[in-house]
Amino acid sequence: MLTAVLIGALLALVNGPWLRVGRVAWAGERFTPDAQLQRALASLDGIGLLTVDATAVASKIQRLPAVSRATVEAVLPDAVRVHIVEKVPTFVWQTSAVRLVGVADGMLIGQLPLAGDLPVDLAALPLIDDRRAQSRRLIVGDRIDSSSLAAALHLSDVEPAALGSTAVDLDVRLTDNDGFLLVSAQPAWQADFGLYPDSDFGQPGALQERVEAQVTAVRTLFSFEGESTIGWIDARDPRRVYWRP
Repeated sequence: MLTAVLIGALLALVNGPWLRVGRVAWAGERFTPDAQLQRALASLDGIGLLTVDATAVASKIQRLPAVSRATVEAVLPDAVRVHIVEKVPTFVWQTSAVRLVGVADGMLIGQLPLAGDLPVDLAALPLIDDRRAQSRRLIVGDRIDSSSLAAALHLSDVEPAALGSTAVDLDVRLTDNDGFLLVSAQPAWQADFGLYPDSDFGQPGALQERVEAQVTAVRTLFSFEGESTIGWIDARDPRRVYWRP
């Protein structure tokens, strides 16, 4: 008899007007917009608190581009709390429309306006200035292909001194006509490094070897010609480097 009463009371709690989800709160987000989280959690509104499937809700949140892990907790009498751990940014991919924050596998997890300075932590990451026409269509949730990302990150590691340059900084630019460029503002010059298709670099270390050969070719050029007299370098084929003022 007591068991039946307890079961009845439990069913009343689960199915009755009490212990219903009336509040959903979240924390830990930086790149995940509130609107995305609101849509993902909208189905919780008004359901029985004791029926919340925390694992299923967490799995749904973890499908959002920026989210690495999520934990979900039902809190008496009417709340659900979600804690988010986002993925770690590793690069910034800039287009003519927006700056996109990316992670190690190429996924784009957040966006920032072009105007203004980047936050300190993001300003320290490699920034690729993608001026290709197709880049205007990139949005959060897209993924930079592995060959383009690998080439961009290798080139972003190139220090001016490795080229024999007196420049302080080098920008990495990607265009439809030239592929990847290393760009110096002062002294003003651009070095065309071309593209790096997957098919050309099937062996481990092949991309690094190609970039190192191109860097060596530019350094050799600068050792024979004054850097300040050079405006454009074609280093796509490190065996034959061309330049013009």
